[in-house]
Amino acid sequence: MTAQREWFEKDYYKILGVADTATPKEITKAYRKLARESHPDANPGNSAAEDRFKEISAAYDVLNDEAKHKEYDEVRKMGPMGGFGGSGGQPGGYNFNAGDAGLGDLLGQMFTGGRQRRGGAASGVGPRRGADLEASLTLTFEDAAKGLTTTLHLTADTQCSTCNGSGAKPGTMPHACGNCGGRGVVDDNQGFFSFSTPCPVCQGSGTIIDTPCPTCRGTGVERRPREVNVRLPAGVADGQRIRLKGRGAPGRNGGPPGDLFVVCKVAPHRLFGRDGRNLTLKVPVTFAEAVLGATIQVPSLDGLPVSLRLKPGTQPGSRHRIKGKGIISSPDAGDLIVTVDVVVPTTLSDDERAAVEQLAAAGTPSPRQHLTD
Repeated sequence: MTAQREWFEKDYYKILGVADTATPKEITKAYRKLARESHPDANPGNSAAEDRFKEISAAYDVLNDEAKHKEYDEVRKMGPMGGFGGSGGQPGGYNFNAGDAGLGDLLGQMFTGGRQRRGGAASGVGPRRGADLEASLTLTFEDAAKGLTTTLHLTADTQCSTCNGSGAKPGTMPHACGNCGGRGVVDDNQGFFSFSTPCPVCQGSGTIIDTPCPTCRGTGVERRPREVNVRLPAGVADGQRIRLKGRGAPGRNGGPPGDLFVVCKVAPHRLFGRDGRNLTLKVPVTFAEAVLGATIQVPSLDGLPVSLRLKPGTQPGSRHRIKGKGIISSPDAGDLIVTVDVVVPTTLSDDERAAVEQLAAAGTPSPRQHLTD
């Protein structure tokens, strides 16, 4: 892999707005945010936004690749990113550290301009992985709990149906670029150093398309509606992201496609709530049922009522577990957690009032006795 001149000139961490200790997840998050803001589709006719998008993509292309990221960091150790002045008060040179891992290999590649790789495309201009896509899917509470197989309808970049992604008009084929010999890069000798830069003739692709495909205009991709089948497991939570490997945007120059991330939005249920794999339910009971005990029927998510035995003296707010009636997912099912809510009537008939007064006269101990002890 050959270091690019831009690696000395540009601070990719600053471009993405992350620290040089950022994790891959933080780098990806920053890239996606900036890419959405500066994407050409969101800024039609804005050349500055387009240039910004290219700069962000170039930074992400390096920092998201483990091998490139490592070599980029090693290059940064050699000297200031803004020029070729040496560190440690040594103008015009570099303060090399022989202990840097892989530095010898990196220097060898720089001095030779990467010539040992003439048989294949150079770093950054060969096959490129397609972009990851994101789509949202709204589910009912029941579908999220039980699992669902459905179809997503997307409008996104996909492999051109006319040229099958080659970019060339049917009946013709791309051929290797004569300027770079199909490498996608040309060597730029700078005296002591030799850098590889993208070929200006083929724009780094390594191939020339004499007769572009009329559908995709030589890009190999077209934007059109497509359907994606999605299998959602039981127990999908609100906000959960499901990854569909290889269902994102198509790759370039023979690279693999990206992934599709489906963000699930679960609608609330009129009766049930959720706590992990458990379902929650608030059930009202009468004063008599709470005091004397009772067997009551409570609903379940599968539509069949289940019996719940309340002991005499059941307290308001007490929680009761019904095993196996929660989210049914592997390896086992959750439970249904019932919270008892004792209903106090706001109006009483004459007979009911008399009965309550008789209960009060029976000498029930005050529940506030401990407050005065």
